[in-house]
Amino acid sequence: MRDYLIAPSILAADFARLGEDVEAVLAAGADIVHFDVMDNHYVPNLSVGPMVCSALRNYGITAPIDVHLMVKPVDALVGMFADAGASYITFHPDASTHVDRTLQLIRDAGCKSGLVFNPASSLDALQYVLDKVDMILLMSVNPGYGGQSFIPSTLDKLHEARLLIDQSGLDIRLEVDGGIGPANIRAAAEAGADTFVAGSAIFGKPDYADVIRNMRNELAQVKSQ
Repeated sequence: MRDYLIAPSILAADFARLGEDVEAVLAAGADIVHFDVMDNHYVPNLSVGPMVCSALRNYGITAPIDVHLMVKPVDALVGMFADAGASYITFHPDASTHVDRTLQLIRDAGCKSGLVFNPASSLDALQYVLDKVDMILLMSVNPGYGGQSFIPSTLDKLHEARLLIDQSGLDIRLEVDGGIGPANIRAAAEAGADTFVAGSAIFGKPDYADVIRNMRNELAQVKSQ
């Protein structure tokens, strides 16, 4: 069975007490802290920057921080987030002029690198850079806002990405982000995902541990692969 990781998105957290809220969700059983970084240019919203990442590290958060850059251009923010304590940095291929260079920049900064694909985007950008990718993130909603519904065609795309990873023999995580919760996490896992971003499904509920427990229970029922 795969090593499944749950990554709550702080986009849905309580920003008035962010450190405490992130600490609580990790204590409730989450594995990774997910950042949705939006620039009101590449996507129609504005969210958090490197200072928030740095603030969480200074607060004492030691869990991996997974930074999803929904920004254009990308490269200048790579170094800033790496310095702020990011563990993973992922970006959209169409937001970078030189995808190979940006991937190398992330790894050279000491972080794990990844590419993100919107619902209508093909996986073609992976063809020549798979050896420089540590994470593939498939968006199961259109980026820019939290609280959207899961797009079912993402399951077919997860199958496609999982086949690419398995055929490569490389150690690459397959993440899915958008509308993920207890009701569909098992289907996403059976389609090939091993890392699950959930925002309002976790932070929007009064008992984080109960939601995460339900998600784990669903993952425990995934058919052997």
